[in-house]
Formats: sequence, C-alpha cells, structure tokens
Amino acid sequence: MELKLHGTPLSALKQIESGDYGVPYTTDGRKVVKVGIRFDMTKLAVKDWKVKKD
Repeated sequence: MELKLHGTPLSALKQIESGDYGVPYTTDGRKVVKVGIRFDMTKLAVKDWKVKKD
C-alpha cells in the first residue's frame, strides 16, 4: 500500500511496481494486492484509490 498526499493513486501504484514492494510476499505463493491511495489533507480523508491484484 502506498499513500500519496500530492500524487495520484496511479502514481502510487507505479511506485509500488518500480520498488518491487510485493516481491517478498510472492516467494511463498501468496497473492499480492497493491493499493494506491490519495489522501485529502483538507478533509482528512481518503479521496480516491486504485487496486491491482496480481
């Protein structure tokens, strides 16, 4: 999961992919769900999100 204040959920997913964050969890056959989240500091809430299942 990657949280962005000034980015997009898609940019968060790209960071997860480029950083290979999920690799340690795939070695034993687990399924990985990647979540990119944009947080709205004004409303102190999640603004939007994207999910990618591998």
